[in-house]
Order: sequence, then C-alpha cells, then structure tokens
Amino acid sequence: MPAPTAPTRRAIARLLAAGAGLTALAACTPDGGTRPPSSASPSVTSASASQAALPSSAGPETSAAATEPGTVAAPEPTAAPTPTSPAAGLAQQHSLTDPASPWLVVNKHRPLSPADYVPADLVQPNIALAVSGESAQLNSTTAAAAEQMFAAAAGDGVTMTLASGYRSYGTQVATYNSYVASRGQAEADTASARPGFSEHQTGWAFDIGDGGGACGFQPCFAEQPAAVWAKANAHRFGFVVRYPWMFHQITGYYYESWHLRYIGVEAATDMANHGITTMEEYFGLEAAPGYL
Repeated sequence: MPAPTAPTRRAIARLLAAGAGLTALAACTPDGGTRPPSSASPSVTSASASQAALPSSAGPETSAAATEPGTVAAPEPTAAPTPTSPAAGLAQQHSLTDPASPWLVVNKHRPLSPADYVPADLVQPNIALAVSGESAQLNSTTAAAAEQMFAAAAGDGVTMTLASGYRSYGTQVATYNSYVASRGQAEADTASARPGFSEHQTGWAFDIGDGGGACGFQPCFAEQPAAVWAKANAHRFGFVVRYPWMFHQITGYYYESWHLRYIGVEAATDMANHGITTMEEYFGLEAAPGYL
C-alpha cells in the first residue's frame, strides 16, 4: 500500500494563512497604523504579509522601551558561537552581539545594543527598488553583496526588487506602538517586532520582491521565481533565508521566503553545505520562539 502523500508546502501555507482567529505574524512588518496586522511597508502599498500568528507562550509583556520595577533582567546574550557549534569551525570568527558584525544574531531573546543603533555606513544599493527613503538603504557590505546577487539573478532571467531595507528605531517604535494602541501588546507581539528587536534596523537584512510583482509578503511568494532562485543561490553571495519553513519555534517567526540576511559567503555556504537553516542552530544558541 503506497504511503500517504504529505501535504504540499503551498497547502500548508494556505492553512497557516487562513487559520481561524489567527492574526498575521511578520518579522518584517514595518507599519501598524490602522491597517490589519498583515500590512507590509507603506512604500509597498500592494504587498500584504499573510503569515499565521505564532501562539504566545506567555501573557502580554513589557515593551523593550520600558522595564517595570522589580523585573529580573534577561541574561546577557552569548557574544560568540558556542565551542561545539558548526560556526566554531570557521577560521574567521565574528561577534554575535556587535551590531556592526555580520554574525549579529537578533531575535526575541537577543535585542540590539544599543536599542537605537544606527549603522554608520548606510547606502542605497544600485539595484531595482520598490521602495524609497530609508527603506531603500542597506549597510555598505550588504548593499555590495546585494548588487552582485541581483546581477547574478538577472543573468539567470530572474528579476528581483528591494521591497524593504533599513528601518530606523524611530520607525519601529511608531509601528509597534500603533499596534499596541489598537490591539494590545499580546497581539502586537505577534504582528510586529518590538523596537530594538528588528533585523531591518541593523542594515544586514532586507526583503526581496519579484519583478513580476506577484505575492509580495505573502506565503505564495515562496513559489515566485525570485524566492525560488534566492533559496537555491543566495548563500553564494553571503545570504540566508532568515526565517525558514517550519522553524518558527526556533526563530520566533513563520516562513518568510522574502527576508534575506547577510552573514558572509563563508558562513552562508557552510550552513548550506551542512543543511543547517537557522542562525540559532548554526551559532549554537537557544531557540527564541517568544520574548523573555
């Protein structure tokens, strides 16, 4: 008797997107406003993030911008890969806590320090843009790698666009507070990164769009040429898909096929060669499904 057919990725994505009573979860969501939690960048008006919500394991939590008296401070984040992690075998090592490091790990357990960090070398890459202003910027290292990657994709007949790049602390504060005011903190934490916890603030991460404009910030983007190409080739230019399929209990976010993160060619290629899909696993860090 043949084995039962496993659900397709598209079928599961549809179930996640349509889950009863669940709001959208988007590590990339830059704007709360009066829009539903599935809103994407205000500069990408046609895009909508249709991610399913990650169930919270705890009640509403205090914003990163404030600490209640008597609360216990979270432990200091690990500053280097653990000695037994795959990354420890690389010749050149980098900090996991320095915002200027390509190995910086930002997740729901590891905020930026300082929280209002601004990259010193923001530039606008020479690539196809679907946004303007700060969202069209990346740090200089990421920008140079993105230019090479976009050119290689174009050579293979695939058109990518920059759909959302750098996002300042101030922008993230406004976004997050808007969600809290309209929906409460518990729901806000499923829809928008807290201020100081967003990869977009580092300049090391950005979201891609497809040249055809289809499925921006939606689960079906995973089937578009830009996403398919990036998943197979991004490591050659130093990028990883930061929030991979079915690893939300480690990363804290459901699959975001559009969100790429620069960690360097050596590390990204090593991750690909070893079949490791999350930065937490590669650097030997604990899972971060929710805020501490």
